[in-house]
This record gives sequence, C-alpha cells and structure tokens, in this order.
Amino acid sequence: MIKRLNRSRHVLVASHIHPDGDAIGSQLAMGLALAAYGKRVTFYNESSIPKMYRFLPSSDLIVRQIDPAEEYDTAVILDCTDLERTGNFSESIRHIPCIINIDHHITNNGFGTYQYIDSSACATAEIVYRVINELGVDITRSMAISIYTAIMTDTGSFRFSNTNKAAFSICGEMIDVGVDPNFVANHVYITYSLRRIKLLNLVLESIDVSENGKMSVLELTQAMLDKTGTKREDVGRLINYARHLEDVKVAALIFESKNGGDKPPDEERKFHISLRSDGTVDVAAIAINFGGGGHVTAAGFNIVSSLTDIKPKILNLSKDF
Repeated sequence: MIKRLNRSRHVLVASHIHPDGDAIGSQLAMGLALAAYGKRVTFYNESSIPKMYRFLPSSDLIVRQIDPAEEYDTAVILDCTDLERTGNFSESIRHIPCIINIDHHITNNGFGTYQYIDSSACATAEIVYRVINELGVDITRSMAISIYTAIMTDTGSFRFSNTNKAAFSICGEMIDVGVDPNFVANHVYITYSLRRIKLLNLVLESIDVSENGKMSVLELTQAMLDKTGTKREDVGRLINYARHLEDVKVAALIFESKNGGDKPPDEERKFHISLRSDGTVDVAAIAINFGGGGHVTAAGFNIVSSLTDIKPKILNLSKDF
C-alpha cells in the first residue's frame, strides 16, 4: 500500500456520506499528509460537511462531486464498510485503477485493491495515524487537529468501549503538536443553533421505550427538519439522548430519508436506522440482518417501511435482548 502511494500522482481521498467526525477527520488528515508527500489530492464527500466540523483545517477543500474527466490513479476510501457508502459516485470510483480501503469496522466487506482494516482500532483515524508515520510525513498542526477530533468523537470523548491505549497516546501526541482540546470541544459539543434546539424538542417528544424497558426509540422526520429549518448534516448525536436512559441497552434513531415530498404516514418510504448499544447487545449483528453494518456498540441500516409501521417494528427487536 505504501509503495503504491509512493507511485501515485493524483489521489482521490473520500469518506462515507453523512460523515461523522472520524470520517471527516481521517479524510482530511490522510489527504493533507499525501499533499505534504508531494501528491495531487482531491478531497471528496457527497454530503455537505456538518457545521460542527467546518472548523477543521482544509474542510473547505472537500468537494461534493467528482469530475469524470479527471484521471485518478489511486483512491483512498476511509471509514466505509463498502464502496457504496461513498454515495452516487461509487461506480465512478470503482473504475479507478487502485483502491485503498482503510477502515476499523468489523463488518467491512474487504473491497478494494489493498485493505488496511483493524477492528481493534479506536477509530479509522488511528489507522491513518499509522499510515502517515509509515509514509514518513511529519504531522502538522492541521493534521493533528483532524486526528484528535476524529478519535475524540468516535470514542465519545473517551467514554465508549472502543477507547483504547492508542486513543490516549495518539491524542496526547496531537496535543504536543499544537491541538487545543478546549478549542476542539467547544466547536464539536458546546455550540448549538436555535434551530437545533427546536429540533431536539420535537425529537424528544417522539421517544418511546419498549415494554421490557431495554430499548428506546427516537423518530426524526423530514417534516421536523422542515419545521425547524434544520439541515441533515446538523442533526448528529441526537441518538445519545435515548442511549443514556436508565436501564436501556439499545437506542435507535429512526431517520426518514429525503423521499421527494410529503407522504402520508401509512405510505412506504426510506428510513435510516442508527443503533447504539451499552455493550451488552451486538447491534452490528442486528444491522447485518437488515443489510447494514457497523460495530458491536454502534451500527446502522436502511429500510423501506411506512412511518406507521417502522417504530413498532424496531421496538419489537428488544424481545431478543
């Protein structure tokens, strides 16, 4: 993989749609390192960058479309369990001569020419950190901010079960390079828009708990987004409000996809289901059964159902906990 990057001239660096902190942080750190290594780099993500991550250096360089006329000799795909997670341009990416797959999800399907997959890593950024060191590139403050943010967010500020020794040692090193933890935390966790607060009120009103008390479900519809003027990229971490309820083992966020207009509650539409576990339930196994994937404690899948049927269907999963 390192030899291939040595020979590369123009590298496409991409992460999954609706990116989280690990996806964006890994993408920026990897791309900046390759640029410092003398490579031409294009940063790509189909989705707009969530407002909370726009403080990351060079995040404004991420484009949302790929020019078919561009000739990429290598693509580095980060934090994606499969190539389709890159979005509508996945088929175009598939034709790039060399695809490097870097990920920490246990459900990664092994796509690409080269794979560097380590499910024991706290975040994809931990693996990116190793690759940058193998390249012999000095980590700059800009790279360090992205790596620190990626690890901090994917470990839930070092609270989640994926937090390992490397999470602390790498982040400590990033602080030595010049990262200000307070600066990062303020951007990611502290600042909220009024629209987000109004959306939170609507989402919390939708919360339900299963009969056995082991599962909680939140609902987020396009109507809620429209009513509050909130954008898709600004709704991260809402699931945590359901996850931290007393006695709850699994939390689910039912998120209605953009379905091209209003539909009655009993008409089928697309939803994305995000799952979070306290560690006693393997939500990746649940997601795989629905064609999705993820980690033991964090996973997701897409489903077509009606708004009327979807919540009971998800709550019914709790009978197996």
